[in-house]
Amino acid sequence: MAITYEPLATTTVSTATASVTFSSISGSYTDLCVVFAGTASGGNVNLVLTFNSDTGSNYSWTDIEGNGSTAASYRLSNQTGIRFAYNNVATGTSQCNTIMHIMNYSNTTTYKTALGRVNTPTNATIYVGTTAGVGLWRNTAAITSLTCSNGDNWASGSTFSLYGIKSA
Repeated sequence: MAITYEPLATTTVSTATASVTFSSISGSYTDLCVVFAGTASGGNVNLVLTFNSDTGSNYSWTDIEGNGSTAASYRLSNQTGIRFAYNNVATGTSQCNTIMHIMNYSNTTTYKTALGRVNTPTNATIYVGTTAGVGLWRNTAAITSLTCSNGDNWASGSTFSLYGIKSA
């Protein structure tokens, strides 16, 4: 089997910080994958993905979530980023795990799509369950940098890993 995921960069947060950015991303892969494992240092937070430092209102996202008892779905357009894990990011000693795939990120003729899956542990303070979502960046520029931010700070010890996916 061919190895198609190539590690590009990993950042481990050493002090609480509001965002983590991967820059100078090569266009030599077909897709990107971002893996987050960590916590937030405060209350009501979101994991928000933005591209090329663009915080204009040209993102939209849809997600579904469930916890075994209830389910919900959300759809928002004209946003300033793609939101994954709305109110789901664990705080304190809880750890949230999120994986985000960004398809055709270097294509310059299409808008960019991202898929995300999130789990939130049972001791999270706001929401416990699983979320799956899709986001759209309405821009045809190749993605050369991406930022993962939230409404508070990523806690020390949180890790973000970026992988390039090669064509098999």
